[in-house]
Amino acid sequence: MDWEQFEKKKQWAGAVRPSMKRRRVGHDYCGRCIYMVTLVVEGRRPLLGTVTGDGEAVPAVFTPSTLGEAVIKALHSIPVFHPQVTVWDVQLMPDHLHFILFVKERLPVHLGAVINGFKVGCNRAYRSLMAGADLPALWEEGYNDRILDHEGQLQSMKRYMRDNPRRLAIKRHHPDLFTVQRGVKSGGNTFAALGNVFLLDAPWRVAVKCTRKLDEAGIAKRVGYFLGLAAEGAVLISPSISPGEKAVMRAAFEHGYPTIILLENGFAPLAKPGGKRFDACAEGRLLLLAPWSHHNEARTITQVQCHALNDMAAAIATR
Repeated sequence: MDWEQFEKKKQWAGAVRPSMKRRRVGHDYCGRCIYMVTLVVEGRRPLLGTVTGDGEAVPAVFTPSTLGEAVIKALHSIPVFHPQVTVWDVQLMPDHLHFILFVKERLPVHLGAVINGFKVGCNRAYRSLMAGADLPALWEEGYNDRILDHEGQLQSMKRYMRDNPRRLAIKRHHPDLFTVQRGVKSGGNTFAALGNVFLLDAPWRVAVKCTRKLDEAGIAKRVGYFLGLAAEGAVLISPSISPGEKAVMRAAFEHGYPTIILLENGFAPLAKPGGKRFDACAEGRLLLLAPWSHHNEARTITQVQCHALNDMAAAIATR
């Protein structure tokens, strides 16, 4: 899951968004654990600070507002009220906050109670700074957590958090590459798109399809073949389903060639690419296409969907 991927506030009679209520089933939220927590400002208002620079020629720098500084102060006061908790890392952004908590000893309350107490402290500072104003709550309802219980996750999340200002600066300077576009038509089909839609206008577009029967030698041969086409200027297209297709598209991506990837799951309104895909979008060499609606739950792709996505890739291709 991408943990910066939040939907716009729903107008569902005050209902809490399902994506913000998601918790790991069966997990003990009082026990010893490491969490990356994300909170979003109500209405996505950029109240917590500013990001300057373009993230490329000029490094991106985040400068907290007075309210942002109060939020950081409240965050670091959590151990005063809950000595079982240590704040390990923080990344404040204009309209949201990431932080890593280490629950080093068993909590007498659920993690949610710790987060709610912090939010109450932030609201108190918010209303004090904006005295006299009729204000909504500072934070949206709920919170998002990522349980960091696998090797390498902690360092990966720290890098992700630190990279937030750069990604925001790049998004501002390349808005078309990071905004979900609906109703994009190609090959007789309609898609939601994220990335460089001009790749659909490339003069040479090649669909990558590999049978599951290929052995390692066969896959290596197909990788070499398609990389040769990409080196000559072809844009490779695939849903990357079979092992051979995954190998081809991964190799093309790693070599920096432009690619179009078809997805089974659609995009939430504020969806954006994560990790290396973010940089590939910024460089204009990636397009993600989704023919179907977004869903939160995990689903296994069906055989019918596999065939449909490969047919769509073939329809987009020029040969």
